[in-house]
Amino acid sequence: MAPKFQKGPDLKRFMDKRLKVTLNGNRTVLGTLRGFDAFLNVVLEEVESEQGQYLGQTVIRGSSIVQFEGLERTR
Repeated sequence: MAPKFQKGPDLKRFMDKRLKVTLNGNRTVLGTLRGFDAFLNVVLEEVESEQGQYLGQTVIRGSSIVQFEGLERTR
């Protein structure tokens, strides 16, 4: 029997991997995933904006994330 509630995406396999995260407003950031929660809020380290600006460690609210793209292979 299928579960009644659908879970969100499983980001465990992307932990400590480089990601490209597309945000609303056509913004994109690149960083290493360090953590996430049930609302898809994520913590990224070594973050760079699409213009090449270094942002350091950043918390991104899940409601502003449009897409995740893995830049490294996962198992």
